[in-house]
Amino acid sequence: MSNPGMGNLAAGNEARKAPNKSPRHRARELALQGIYQWRVTSGDEAQIEKQIHAEKNLGRYDKELFSTLLRGALKQHAALEAMLAPYLDRPIGELSYVEFAVLLLGAFELSQHLEVPYKVVINEAVELAKTFGGIDGHKYVNGVLDKLAPQVRAAEVNAG
Repeated sequence: MSNPGMGNLAAGNEARKAPNKSPRHRARELALQGIYQWRVTSGDEAQIEKQIHAEKNLGRYDKELFSTLLRGALKQHAALEAMLAPYLDRPIGELSYVEFAVLLLGAFELSQHLEVPYKVVINEAVELAKTFGGIDGHKYVNGVLDKLAPQVRAAEVNAG
């Protein structure tokens, strides 16, 4: 599946499937792809998930994590967008599709996956933005999630 402006995250893109990527990182990449596709097409989340699972040559990925991230971020997108809004410098509709997808994924993981350290969530989001976003998109993602983290992970941020 190919998405304009994002590169092909799935079949046949060897550069994006470096063998050193963990199955969890690859799951995040695929969840990003699904959120991106949903944003571009306003497609059905179940169909997007099914389509991605059916792709060939995806490499090793944590299928359960992928599904949890994709479903959760899309089901909770309105609440996540509201959570992010105070930290954005422009309306959410003006974000690039990649920035939107990375921030939605990062906000979901920060707020719902407390077992993953907040620094890991932010680092993963920054890496996704570096790989798939614009030149300085990763800096923007880092800044927004760094401001959001104390709001949703106060105890962890203050302890750390």
